[in-house]
Amino acid sequence: MMKPLRVVCATRLSRENFLSQTQTGRSIQSFITSSKVEVRLYADNSKGLSQVYNQAIEESQESPAILVFMHDDILITDYFYETRIRQGLEQFDIIGLAGNRRRIPGQVGWRTLNLAGDLDLDENLSGAIGHGPSFPPQFFKTFGPTEVECKLMDGLLLAADSQTLKKVGLKFDERFSFHFYDLDFCRQAEIKHLKMGTIPLSVVHLSGGNMDQVWRNTYDEYLKKWGE
Repeated sequence: MMKPLRVVCATRLSRENFLSQTQTGRSIQSFITSSKVEVRLYADNSKGLSQVYNQAIEESQESPAILVFMHDDILITDYFYETRIRQGLEQFDIIGLAGNRRRIPGQVGWRTLNLAGDLDLDENLSGAIGHGPSFPPQFFKTFGPTEVECKLMDGLLLAADSQTLKKVGLKFDERFSFHFYDLDFCRQAEIKHLKMGTIPLSVVHLSGGNMDQVWRNTYDEYLKKWGE
């Protein structure tokens, strides 16, 4: 029997407002006939993403599923996103939408190399993401070809088979509640010899990054853990 696709999403909004007021909720509701998914929603949430994602991983031990960890501000513009995710996991153990084929010491983001904000060369990048509140997006960036193996991936959407995560004991580090949780997860996956890569999936992401003081403090914690 095929495992269900289970979207794991945290939102500060109520359960009632999730489907009508968030990009992710509206997308799920619109495409429910073409892409049938379960939703593990953490409504009225004030916990870190790593904490709620780990709870979903624990729960899946009793009910295995394809877990899709995603933010609540992603407008999915692909009717058959369920199929694309399943196909991607036939090729990779963990999939995302954008990533970097390499990792260098001190890297501050999957695309950003250092605190000065220097971006990596396009030849090292993979994926494509639209940005804005609607479709067509306000701007669209193609980083590089998809379906290639990556070392680091953006956490706006990450997916994996729950049984794969259970087999190798991979979870999110709860020290990283929002910033750097995705980079840390990818580095753990690399150590556990899991194959990561991007898939071609059309989405529009509402929010951008925020390199504030909380981000900087978390970066220091990230460096303390990994040494570089």
